[in-house]
Amino acid sequence: MASLLAYCKLTELADDPEVQALIPVLYESAVGYLANAGVSQPLPGTPRAAQYDLCVNYLVLDAWERREVTITGTITADNPAFRRLINQLKLTEPGVEL
Repeated sequence: MASLLAYCKLTELADDPEVQALIPVLYESAVGYLANAGVSQPLPGTPRAAQYDLCVNYLVLDAWERREVTITGTITADNPAFRRLINQLKLTEPGVEL
């Protein structure tokens, strides 16, 4: 949780009720998103786990920043680095033959 809060730049707000209520829900949502995308949780301490954590952190931060009803601005796009991480995780999924 500490690294997730640091990634989201919410460390100083860790005791905020909104952060305490939403971050765990956003985390579970991100894990579910990856599972539904065909990416399983890797073993801790592996390079694949680091990639997985980055994807989860990205999804949590994105959901945190877009929790308003509307998006201000004219440009919205997917982060290509995030998409490459998801693709790499899918390609290295245990038991998947290419």
